[in-house]
Amino acid sequence: MVRYLEKESDFEDLVEKGVILVDFFAEWCGPCKMLSSVLEEIDYMDILKIDTDKFPHLAQRFGVMSIPTLCFYKDGLMMQKEIGYRTPEEIKEIYKKITD
Repeated sequence: MVRYLEKESDFEDLVEKGVILVDFFAEWCGPCKMLSSVLEEIDYMDILKIDTDKFPHLAQRFGVMSIPTLCFYKDGLMMQKEIGYRTPEEIKEIYKKITD
């Protein structure tokens, strides 16, 4: 399920349980738009999208210098960070790696 962050204060609660893919993106970003269609097809983990233009403090907090940036969380801990577009296969491999 894809959700969009609405309040910065909700971030910790949204990533605290399970495997969550956090997608730092911007509406104007071409690669982000390409990745968005890939993420819509994922049904094996929850996805939290964070617009860096709306939440620049979160982007800064997590060292997001380029978008898209994907952060994979497991029970509140960031397990892996990837910068740039990723294929569905690459995302699934990362998911398998952090859940094994």
